[in-house]
Amino acid sequence: MNKAIFLDRDGVLNHEIYDYICRVEDFKILEYQIPVLKKFFDDGYLLIVITNQGGIALKRYTEEELATMHQMLKAAFVEMGADIAYFYYCPHHPTVGGECKCRKPASGMLLDAIEKFDIDPSQSIMIGDKPRDVEAANGAGVKGILIEPDEQIDYDKIKEALSK
Repeated sequence: MNKAIFLDRDGVLNHEIYDYICRVEDFKILEYQIPVLKKFFDDGYLLIVITNQGGIALKRYTEEELATMHQMLKAAFVEMGADIAYFYYCPHHPTVGGECKCRKPASGMLLDAIEKFDIDPSQSIMIGDKPRDVEAANGAGVKGILIEPDEQIDYDKIKEALSK
């Protein structure tokens, strides 16, 4: 079985603006996260993004614009010797079409990733900047770690949490 570091996107991998990031030019990658996450990549962890993107349902931006942002993020990781295995995103919003099984705090995206990549939840962790990230992780049997928006990920703290 594989092990994974699941990552929320906004506030963890890119600058949190407390609104939808609708334009590619507003997508600012937190470059300081990459060396830390590369250590996990080098340790054999899959890096998988788990992100709510309700702005798609609200027609604030398109899936093509989102794909461009994700390509930028992936390229930044590859340039530094790491890779993001997959980007899971929920395009739904509760005010447009009701509830879904993928929007965090639901665990649908994590459960899909666990199945697709044969991941052992007990050896994996989810890093997010909102309680819903931790709730989604816990619902999938994955330990959730809460950080402040744009806070640098602490490798030793995450390693310690993984060992418990």
